[in-house]
Amino acid sequence: MADWIFAIVDRLGAAGVGLLILLENVIPPIPSEVILPLAGFRARTGTLNLLTVWPAATAGSVLGALILYGLGAWLGHERLRRLARRRWFVFASVRDIDRGDELFDRHGGKVVLLARCVPFLRSVVSIPAGISGMPVLRFTVLTAIGSGVWNAAFLAIGWALGENWDTVEQWLGPVSYVVIGLVVVGLVVLAVRRRRSTEAVATRG
Repeated sequence: MADWIFAIVDRLGAAGVGLLILLENVIPPIPSEVILPLAGFRARTGTLNLLTVWPAATAGSVLGALILYGLGAWLGHERLRRLARRRWFVFASVRDIDRGDELFDRHGGKVVLLARCVPFLRSVVSIPAGISGMPVLRFTVLTAIGSGVWNAAFLAIGWALGENWDTVEQWLGPVSYVVIGLVVVGLVVLAVRRRRSTEAVATRG
């Protein structure tokens, strides 16, 4: 993957970094934790300029997030509630969705801002933001701030580490897998809880 990232960055420059980060937001397995240190390393060698790479990466983050936000907005709270009433929809009940919407209404800004600095969650948090109807301007500003901090940190790490930039991947990779694992476990727990609730209602009926 590193060779592929280098090829795109070397051919397209800062625009290539922005494109890769946009794709990373829409397709989480593409790791910004590798893209950004690589770009930072290229900036240190003089191939790229940090003053153009950082805005490009942040713009890519925001555009990618807006795509998923749009998906959430299209789905919407009421449509999601209708899906939750169907037996095959096992991830959440109507009550769970309503509680989640209330929680996002109260703390959505903090959730979006902080989640932008957590692997995997930094992408998927855009969907509930769209579902909850968070104002698009507020979402865009919060996403730009959180993404800007994340991007600056990893560009700086790549600059500082130089040719040892791959050290980042070695220690951050396991952390990313742990976060993804916890998300998967959470989804499984929700599915089991939802199925048991459905079965209990059917039994009482």
